[in-house]
Amino acid sequence: MVGSNDKNKLSLTIRYSVATLLLLVMVFPYLYMVLNSFADWSQVDRQLIPSSYSLKSYSWLFSGGETGTPRPWLNSFFNSVIVSVGSTVLMMVFGIMVAYALAKIKFRGRDAVNNFVLFHMFFPAIILLIPNFLVIQKVGLYDTYWAMIIPKAMSLWAIFMYTNFFKAVPTTFIEAAKIDGATEFQILYKIMVPMSKSITTVIFLFLLMERWTELLWDMIVVRSDEMLTLNVLLSQMFGPYAGYPGPMYAASVLLTLPIIILFIIFGKRFKEGMQFNLK
Repeated sequence: MVGSNDKNKLSLTIRYSVATLLLLVMVFPYLYMVLNSFADWSQVDRQLIPSSYSLKSYSWLFSGGETGTPRPWLNSFFNSVIVSVGSTVLMMVFGIMVAYALAKIKFRGRDAVNNFVLFHMFFPAIILLIPNFLVIQKVGLYDTYWAMIIPKAMSLWAIFMYTNFFKAVPTTFIEAAKIDGATEFQILYKIMVPMSKSITTVIFLFLLMERWTELLWDMIVVRSDEMLTLNVLLSQMFGPYAGYPGPMYAASVLLTLPIIILFIIFGKRFKEGMQFNLK
């Protein structure tokens, strides 16, 4: 009996050790970036774990570096916030409205729209890159916030996720609300949306993360330095700022920080939403 317990303990120890090792392998690149962002400039990229630290990279970054002004780093960071939040909010609003119609409102052609959404989810988005760019140019939105926000204002994945969730909501709730005189919009925003907080958190975080890390589209539709997002700025600065790896690491940490903070804040609801998706 003792031998069996010893074997179980040994097996458990091996599993935890392997899991810990794999976790360290996955997390270490990010830890390396964070450590080097705080490292003294003489220690950056010289060893795996720097031996001396300072805030010089961050102070250089926020003081503007060679330009003597917080731009372009801070300006690009706020551009990323505006574009990402604006696009995500629109994707959420349109996703909820379309999904509710597809899940709970009977209309002619509903099945065709559902099939189109499923088909388009597997359609390579890069194929539409040039047509979308030409449309942006024709309507005069090139090099504006709207050029980065409007083409990203619809998410078929969000529609698909909300549609499946709304289908699981009992129709009796909707029928009871209609008997009380509620309109479709009132049912949507006073009943359906509050019931979908967990799945909304999952969709919001994934959409925001996807839009926050967007590079190709933002690189194509902006020209002026004032409109650059932080992703685009970082991609363009590897050449001119190759001699300043510390500030580059610091800017990369700033790029990831909002996503990490949001996951920490909404972690509980995110887990609840993921549990619903796995059912």
